[in-house]
Formats: sequence, C-alpha cells, structure tokens
Amino acid sequence: MWLKDSSIGRKFIMSISGLFLVLFLLFHGSMNLCLVIDDLFGTHAYNWICAMLGANWYALVGTAVLALGVVVHFCYAIILTVQNRAARGNDRYEVVARQEGVDWASKNMLALGIIVILGLCLHLYNFWWKMQFAELTGIHTSMFDPQDGSAIVTALFTDGWCGIIYCLIYIVWLCALWFHLSHGIWSALQTIGWSNLIWLKRIKVIGIVFATITVGLFMIVVLYFMGVNIGQMCA
Repeated sequence: MWLKDSSIGRKFIMSISGLFLVLFLLFHGSMNLCLVIDDLFGTHAYNWICAMLGANWYALVGTAVLALGVVVHFCYAIILTVQNRAARGNDRYEVVARQEGVDWASKNMLALGIIVILGLCLHLYNFWWKMQFAELTGIHTSMFDPQDGSAIVTALFTDGWCGIIYCLIYIVWLCALWFHLSHGIWSALQTIGWSNLIWLKRIKVIGIVFATITVGLFMIVVLYFMGVNIGQMCA
C-alpha cells in the first residue's frame, strides 16, 4: 500500500497526523488560557473543563487517539529521517555552506521533535499523571484533588525558585515547539498538495501564524504565573 510503502505515502501520513495534533494543541492552549482568566476574575472555567474531560469514556477515547497520533507522527519522522540520510550517504558531510531556501528549522526537525517529545513527557507527568490518571485509577499522585487542575498548575509554576525553573523549562520547550510547528505546518500543507508558485510563500506565512497563535496560548499561561511567582517572591 502506497501510504506505508512509499516515501510520499509516509510523508502524507506524517503530515495528516501532524495537522491533527496542531488542532488539538489549539484547543488545549485555549483551554489553558482559562487558567489566567480564572485567576484574574475569580471564575472556575478551567476546573469545569477538567471535570468534563476527566475520566469520562469520550475523554479516554480522545486521549488514546491523541497518543496514537503522537506515536505515528514520531515513528514516521524517524523512518523518513533515516531514509533521507541513507539516500544522501556521505554527501551530507561534504556540504558545509547553508543551502539557499532551506531554513534552520527544516534541517533540525528531528532534534526539535525530540525536544518536543521530552517536554511532552514532562508535561504528562506534571499534569496528566496527577489529573486524569489519578481520577481514573483512584490513586492520589499529588496532594491536590485530581479535578482541581487549577490548583495543580498554580502550585507547579508558583513554587518559588522551583517554579521559576519549571517556567524556564517550559519556555525552552515552547520555543522548540514553535520552530517545529512553523516549519511543520507549511511542510504538511505542501505535502498534501496545497502548494504552487503563488501559494508557497502564503502557506509559509500560514504556518508561522498558526505556530505563533498555538504556542502563544501556552506561553501566556507560563509567563503569567512566572510573573505571579516573582511577585510573591519579591513581596
């Protein structure tokens, strides 16, 4: 089957899985923005969403689908990288000058992807492990109620110097995610056929805009609580 046996098919699968994950990131980032709104205005929107997306069957199915999407995307990225390097052979060591039209992110997608995966593992430990997993199994993995996601996030990012370190780690992770998305989105659109002399530059702009909006939603939360933490430390 061409989807798994040909290079174009594998690129197509990686592109579709990547675009699917981008849509999830947009939703997740919008959900996280409720944390800032709740803290500023005393609402409880974030915990309401956490309760709705707790250990319910549809949330568990969605989590499984997302996990599968991440695995497929990452595995196909490794396969394509290995195949590309094998096809180039030793020629890649002879090129020392920067290739025209090839940006830094495109040449470091695998490294950026590994940073994103490592950050994702840390993120899952800090939040999924203490929220959905704890609610599902009944095992208390933190001192907080699994449905009180707001308290869990706030405690992590406002815990003095430890909170500062976590904020900095998340900032590095989000920067790597921005570079990965900014190139990955336009590359995916190009792979599925949305590219020609007119649209090539446009889809690059679309990739940058979507990457900036997506990462910005997460970055606002981290920077906000970092500011709260610094304010508490200086008080």
